[in-house]
Amino acid sequence: MSIRGKAHIAGVYEHPRREIPDRTLAEIHAEVAAGALADAGLDFDDVDAFFCDGSAPGMGPLSMVEYLGLRCSYVDSTETGGSSYLLHVGHAAAAIATGKCRVALITLAGKPRTGGAQPGAAARVPSSPEADFERLWGTPGAVGNYALAATRHMHEFGTTSEQLAWIKVAASRHAKHNPDAFLPKEVTVEEVLDSPMICDPLHRLDCCVITDGGGALVVVHPDVARDLDRRTAVVLGHGEAVKDTAGGRVDLTYTGAVWSGPRAFEEAGVTPADVDYASIYDSFTITVLETIEDLGFCEKGQGGPFVADGALESPHGALPFNTDGGGLCNNHPGNRGGMTKVIEAVRQLRGEAHPAVQVPDCEIALAHGTGGSLSTRMGSATLILGREG
Repeated sequence: MSIRGKAHIAGVYEHPRREIPDRTLAEIHAEVAAGALADAGLDFDDVDAFFCDGSAPGMGPLSMVEYLGLRCSYVDSTETGGSSYLLHVGHAAAAIATGKCRVALITLAGKPRTGGAQPGAAARVPSSPEADFERLWGTPGAVGNYALAATRHMHEFGTTSEQLAWIKVAASRHAKHNPDAFLPKEVTVEEVLDSPMICDPLHRLDCCVITDGGGALVVVHPDVARDLDRRTAVVLGHGEAVKDTAGGRVDLTYTGAVWSGPRAFEEAGVTPADVDYASIYDSFTITVLETIEDLGFCEKGQGGPFVADGALESPHGALPFNTDGGGLCNNHPGNRGGMTKVIEAVRQLRGEAHPAVQVPDCEIALAHGTGGSLSTRMGSATLILGREG
């Protein structure tokens, strides 16, 4: 069964704060849930399905359903790191299409700046089956893992640090229009290259921000959407994939998007050329570059020339991306940036992005999430959304 047109995203909400020392994780979940439901014109009593990831407090959906006062016939706690929420949208759409639920609430909250889990610090990682092999001599950390991928891509295809820097520049030129952005200052290629080297070849400004915060989505049946006084985004296609190390034969130059992207495009009945706006997971600049190639926006190995000279800038670049500033400049709540990728894609389709970065007549938007690590194992998810007619 295809989920094309079987569900709509009716409500979105991004927590406006980037440091939240005076809230618990559960309270942040509740605040973003209330915000997304209000945005949709619905209430907690309307929700019959709840989705969260493995970072939710307590026993995940069991604790949160009770805390939020929900009465659910369907719950899902799929965990693929930062891509979890894009998987949740696809799973919610499938559940709605098969009659399991009608109004699904998806929430995220995290506090890495004020006492929460730090990047790469998931409690379950030390007990993973790969830990005894990969952490025998210590862990390279998140930046080290992505630096490996960047180095290999540069070796294989001649990609340069200057080309990667253009991704940060585009994000910063968008973030300056976002009053909530953690880093609202526009930067130049030279400033990216002059920023401290964190792990060669990645500079500080090649890396995402670390923020408290959260977000929520409300996915509904088309019949529910028709009764709302709110323009919604139609779920057209969804794809997910896991890429691992292939028993040591890992290729660092591509991501799981090579599988999740085609699946989403096929279900949606569109091609990369039809996409007006793209939200691309941007934990690091290299993440964006490889993902753009793997989704088919350019040939493999041509990502460097493709992203240079303003190609990612909205509204007139070849591929307007991350118009909120993305994880590189705006927000990476709880070290999990997939939620905000969906939120900004919905804003673009509604025509609610900042006027300076709103894509004219935006009809098709793509959101893509990456969880895990680019150089080890990852969960990738691609979502194609359309503007409600």
